[in-house]
Amino acid sequence: MDGRRREIARAILRTVRMRRSAGIVLALAALTSIGGCKAAVSSRPVGPAIAINAPLGLPPVPTPPGNPPTAESIALGRRLFYDTSLSKDDSISCASCHNPIFRFSDARERSIGVGGTLGVRHAPTLVNVAYSPLLFWDGRSASLESQVVSPMTDPLEMNQTHEASIDKLKRNPAYAAMFRDTFGTGDITLDRVENALASFERTILCGNSPFDRYQYEGQKNALTPAQVRGLAVFTDPHRGNCSSCHTIGAHYALFTDGQFHDTGEGADENDEFADPGRYKVTHDNADMGAFKTPTLRDVALSGPYMHDGKLKTLKAVVDFYAGKGNSNPNLDAKMHAINLTAQDRDDLVEFMKSLTGEISPNLGPPAKDGSK
Repeated sequence: MDGRRREIARAILRTVRMRRSAGIVLALAALTSIGGCKAAVSSRPVGPAIAINAPLGLPPVPTPPGNPPTAESIALGRRLFYDTSLSKDDSISCASCHNPIFRFSDARERSIGVGGTLGVRHAPTLVNVAYSPLLFWDGRSASLESQVVSPMTDPLEMNQTHEASIDKLKRNPAYAAMFRDTFGTGDITLDRVENALASFERTILCGNSPFDRYQYEGQKNALTPAQVRGLAVFTDPHRGNCSSCHTIGAHYALFTDGQFHDTGEGADENDEFADPGRYKVTHDNADMGAFKTPTLRDVALSGPYMHDGKLKTLKAVVDFYAGKGNSNPNLDAKMHAINLTAQDRDDLVEFMKSLTGEISPNLGPPAKDGSK
């Protein structure tokens, strides 16, 4: 009987312990429901999603499910894009290196950061960046959301911690209302900053160029005779071969394959690269000196060119490719000797000028009162 009593006692004790644990769980749940434990702040915009209309020559604009564009998130992102408080000394904004005057690129060879620090690469254009599967010259970021806040902490750029940036935004009374309108509450978080900036940058679109009207609407007078000849050189695999990387599709043209290529630009006389490019991300020897193919949209307005900004004119770019770059061991297979006459080279430059298109409206600095 004593053994039986001990077994019953142990069973009763287990039951008490189980009920006590369940009670603790229920109590924690109750505390959470009444605000004892704060729930995570949502970074998804709460307003109705809007369509970002792509101009002639561009495909539909892709947007992630977790960050649908809204009028409020785009307006907030636009204000953040031009806000110098995101830098350590309140001197640098995103627009400082991605200037709308130069089609969201930088007219300098390399951009200048906080305190006059010199960047290591030329700032690429943000035109049509919504279509880029990988960001930065080396492709180290896989989304606009993750890319937009990287320059904030870069010591050669804005040189400010994310915590300091968020604190500054919280001290600006105008932002509390904008974040509330966009996300449902006035909480200012890094995730929300990422989503707003990315939504604005997805609206930086350029299309409906003379090339688009010629290619996709059949307006044969949209291009000059020199530009028509230049298009033929651009697409001919035995002449320019440019479209093998700067792609032209049947219904739209991004003028980039989104891939990484070693063109030989940036190598020294010993075929060695000071900037390893894509290799820095993948650590694959085959990626040494490879950089992302930039779009050619608005290229006539967004020089200088290449990842290091060394080529100052479109003519210099054409001459570089016509010369096949150099003979470094990882030179892309698409880089082969091409025979271009002086007329061919001039025509290619004229064709690239035909890629200057219409830029989206409402991309410049917002008015102080928040109006457009």
